[in-house]
Amino acid sequence: MADSVWGPISDAGLSATSVRPRHSAVVRVTHWITTLAFLALLVSGVEILISHPRFYWGETGNVRTAPLFKLPIPASRSTVPTGYGYVLPDQNGWSRYLHFQSAWVAVLTGLLYVLFGLFQGHFRQNLLPARGDFSRRGLSAVVARHLRFRPASEEEARSYNVLQRLTYLLVIFVLFPMVVWTGLAMSPAIASAMPAAVTVLGGQQSARTIHFFVSVFLVLFLLVHVVMVWLAGFRNRMRAMITGRSATDMERV
Repeated sequence: MADSVWGPISDAGLSATSVRPRHSAVVRVTHWITTLAFLALLVSGVEILISHPRFYWGETGNVRTAPLFKLPIPASRSTVPTGYGYVLPDQNGWSRYLHFQSAWVAVLTGLLYVLFGLFQGHFRQNLLPARGDFSRRGLSAVVARHLRFRPASEEEARSYNVLQRLTYLLVIFVLFPMVVWTGLAMSPAIASAMPAAVTVLGGQQSARTIHFFVSVFLVLFLLVHVVMVWLAGFRNRMRAMITGRSATDMERV
């Protein structure tokens, strides 16, 4: 064991400096802010949806327009025909305010995360799949393990498998931008300032319908993500996302 000018260097000190955090501080902070913002968006979005649980395609849609489809739930407005003999409490006021504020929090946090991922190599190192990951044997093994709900080993858990990488890239670069785009397209201000951003989607009502389905996919992703975290070891994974290190990392230190 070598000595320094300040005295002997302990093995614990060497191991502590050699242990790399599983998640960087930027990833952890943006993860939790995005989680809280998404939950606020989900709650407020459901309240907004209840005010008019009917969906259309095109530029216009109202109670006198034949819907593309409708959700079998009561509405919070008596003017919306749902087939139910009662209406729910109208929470449209605070829900729209919370939805708007939470959306900007999510957008700004997402931009910070994307900039960090691009300039610090987070996407290239942790999320971009290698060519070897797309082999038939490798893909079938990963799919089989997920279908059997079998948790990965500790060594495998230190990096994302190809399905996780592709899913995270889909959420970050496709679903999240799409839910932001369709949300902005429903705004009258955006529609008047940038009409092409709305017309390419088919109209404001089409944007609302697409927004609904993309939101459903994001909720499904969240549910699967929570289930997989639970199966992989909830306390250990939560510790890693809060402190940056898991229990195994702490034992190595």
